Amino acid sequence: MEHIDHILVVDDDHDIRTGVADYLRKNGLRASAAVDGRDMFAQLDTSAFDLIVLDIMMPGDDGLVLCRTLRSGKHRAVPILLLTARDDETDRIVGLEMGADDYVVKPFSPRELLARIKAVIRRTRMLPPNLRITESADTLAFGRWRLDTAARHLLDESGTNVALSGAEFRLLRVFLDHPQRVLSRDQLLNLTQGRDAELFDRSIDLLVSRLRSRLDDDAKDQSYIKTVRSEGYVFCMPVTVPGSDA
Repeated sequence: MEHIDHILVVDDDHDIRTGVADYLRKNGLRASAAVDGRDMFAQLDTSAFDLIVLDIMMPGDDGLVLCRTLRSGKHRAVPILLLTARDDETDRIVGLEMGADDYVVKPFSPRELLARIKAVIRRTRMLPPNLRITESADTLAFGRWRLDTAARHLLDESGTNVALSGAEFRLLRVFLDHPQRVLSRDQLLNLTQGRDAELFDRSIDLLVSRLRSRLDDDAKDQSYIKTVRSEGYVFCMPVTVPGSDA
């Protein structure tokens, strides 16, 4: 049976919630609607979704809080597209930093929303299965470092927190999820930058350089991130889960 993408629309505005869901159904998708975060998580626990359309401006836990909760929990693999207000540039930036895959600015064209939904799903599926977001532990250890994936804290041996930008965190997270595997620049760009990847086709080199600096990774020794000529980069340090038997 052919798979029909299932979209969860989360918005406290009844007209927007039902209007978007109806439009998606008329254009060949399955669509469900949730009024708030509690409703969203209840549906995620009982049904499989291919993408979440998530409004930022909601009472209670807003879309940014819910985005961060999604990315640190068991549903972290589901792509997220944010609905934002036109004058909330900061919210859009924060949303992307928290792991959203894309955004659409209100008021929006349903055709644009549909196109972006399809683009995010297509981009996610273009990645090999071993490079897609998967569930993982809250803390990952490598060399003399630990990464608290929920709080997004990089801690050294003494427990000191080393600040990471959102892009640096996403890149490190990709490397830790796929150690000892050569990742091309295109793969890294898709996994870390989403909608802006095609606009900055060489920015991954600068981002790797910044992350090496955070890890005190000497450019010559490359103890953590090695450059593979004409191919990309590989994270060569073993990654473990503290307290596990693995």
